[in-house]
Amino acid sequence: MAEGGVRRRDFIEIAATAAAGTGAIFVLIPLVSQMAPSKDVLAESTTELDISAIEPGQAVKAVFRKQPVFVRNLTPEEMTAAEAVDVGDLRDPQTLAERTKPGKENILVTMGVCTHLGCVPLGAGEGEVKGEFGGYFCPCHGSHYDTAARIRKGPAPTNLVVPDYEFTSDTTIVIG
Repeated sequence: MAEGGVRRRDFIEIAATAAAGTGAIFVLIPLVSQMAPSKDVLAESTTELDISAIEPGQAVKAVFRKQPVFVRNLTPEEMTAAEAVDVGDLRDPQTLAERTKPGKENILVTMGVCTHLGCVPLGAGEGEVKGEFGGYFCPCHGSHYDTAARIRKGPAPTNLVVPDYEFTSDTTIVIG
């Protein structure tokens, strides 16, 4: 055997390491890919909603990630009432502009889950109780939300959550 050449033992070590590495890849790929979300979960990761049929003063309920979402088309009076509130007096201070998209301040998108204990507030459906402030009312423990879905009275600690959403056209929004 030559001193500087490859010995049989070196070749066996290289071949064994390559085989072990290849085997590890074949084991790891299924392990890693099984941790990816399934197709039904990916399908629910966003919700597309046509809002063209929502009249001013009307709200609709949709579903996003198996939870209710309220989309309300605010009237000019509701917007004025929301903007007239002194934000400093609110438990969770936010303006209407902070809760809506620029140029679309009349469209309010919120999760339909009370921030107290997770009940579904009333006020999005036709004829439902809207509470003392004209927004939403949680019948479980009496939380009252205003027209901007901000907590005004009751045990809820924060405003109704505004999910990530964007307008893909003047009449279509994608939530998520």
